[in-house]
Amino acid sequence: MEPNEPKIKVEYGTEVTIVTFDVDNILEEQQIKELEAALKPVITRNEERKLVLNFGHVRFMSSAFLGLLVKVHKRVIETGGHLQLLNLDPKIHKVFEITQLTKIFDIVRAGG
Repeated sequence: MEPNEPKIKVEYGTEVTIVTFDVDNILEEQQIKELEAALKPVITRNEERKLVLNFGHVRFMSSAFLGLLVKVHKRVIETGGHLQLLNLDPKIHKVFEITQLTKIFDIVRAGG
């Protein structure tokens, strides 16, 4: 079995950095650790800008990944940046509502 490589696409702009997750499921602990390692330099480089995490391909994520998102949010805020989540699947968005993470995260739905 091949190790899972973090499947993200990063686009750096002058005022915004967009990270697109190119996976359907974010469930395994090793995968989450690899995503965390891949996101750290992006957060560092993103200082004082908006960081957009695009979940357009993601259909399922574990609670451990939610924990990573909270850590990412904290790091982005500490560097003076702003984190925005984009294109959450309706089922995932429901989990954010139930856990009241919609009060912490700036979540934008596709098309508005």
